[in-house]
Amino acid sequence: MTDKLSAERPWPRNAWYVACTSAELAEKPLGRTICGERMVFYRGHEGQVAALEDFCPHRGAPLSLGFLRDGHLVCGYHGLAMACTGHAESMPGQRVRNFPPIAAFPVIERYGFIWVWPGDRAAADPAKLHHLPWAESDGWAYGGGLFHIACDYRLMIDNLMDLTHETYVHASSIGQREIDEAPVSTRVEGEEVVTSRTMPAVSAPPFWRMALRCAGLPEDEPVDRWQICRFSLPSHVMIEVGVALQGQGGHDADPAVKASSIVVDFITPETEHSHWYFWGMARQFAVDDPAVTDAIREGQGRIFSEDLAMLEEQQRNLLLRPDRRLLKLNIDAGGVRSRMMIERAIAGERGHETVAAQ
Repeated sequence: MTDKLSAERPWPRNAWYVACTSAELAEKPLGRTICGERMVFYRGHEGQVAALEDFCPHRGAPLSLGFLRDGHLVCGYHGLAMACTGHAESMPGQRVRNFPPIAAFPVIERYGFIWVWPGDRAAADPAKLHHLPWAESDGWAYGGGLFHIACDYRLMIDNLMDLTHETYVHASSIGQREIDEAPVSTRVEGEEVVTSRTMPAVSAPPFWRMALRCAGLPEDEPVDRWQICRFSLPSHVMIEVGVALQGQGGHDADPAVKASSIVVDFITPETEHSHWYFWGMARQFAVDDPAVTDAIREGQGRIFSEDLAMLEEQQRNLLLRPDRRLLKLNIDAGGVRSRMMIERAIAGERGHETVAAQ
């Protein structure tokens, strides 16, 4: 990476990002751009995941257009076989063992995702991987999907840390006027930015009526609703959402009288103006019913498609008017503080790079 690109990048590099789901890696290599780096992901010997620079050292062809053979990634242009370390392994009729290696990226497979570290290999500590307790418990069920969205990844973080837009963008599913009326609280808890609101004694909107039915609860009684958005580096947002029958304790109510879940959002930068959005919902009701998982996935897919359309048009507007100053309101505090956390992480990395270069 050149010094110029390193100075201008809008994302931290020394962090674990979701690159793909485990299910996406089958018999073929997968090419994906992560944080401005073209990478290829594949399963090598004994199914171990590897990630290399998507660049054949012979003629520069994308290795993602190749195939797998005996645990090696073979270039589809001239047959150069690459080891998972980034070193050239073999090529028909040629001696290639002395080729300079291409970049190999640290990877971890956990929780059903493949995580990649695009920064300094020496700093890639598995202990820094975001912990997902719900992914390790039989008391939760999860379903999700993936969107490619043509906008700055930080616009998606803004979107998720201020759910006021639900009243307007998602009026037919999760939006309701009480969202506008409920006061918003924003704070920093350790390494998280937390934005929350509660809505007591409201009617459940259509999505949550469906959730109440699935949980075996009446859908037409008043409920207490909550939204707790938690941002953590490099670009993850976990949102605790749910409804409980009115007066039963809201967020802290007994599971028997509520439908609660975590909206899972892994936002992985692709370029300055595009990102990969891994979305899903982990829930604590009807966990053994795959039909509920499918219904929620379908509903979430429609909801997030509405976000996609809005965010891509927002990005186009911002590119057309790069000098236009935007208003900041109290509802923007969660996004603003999240961006500040990102900027501090980037500044810290630049400081280390400057010292290392001296």
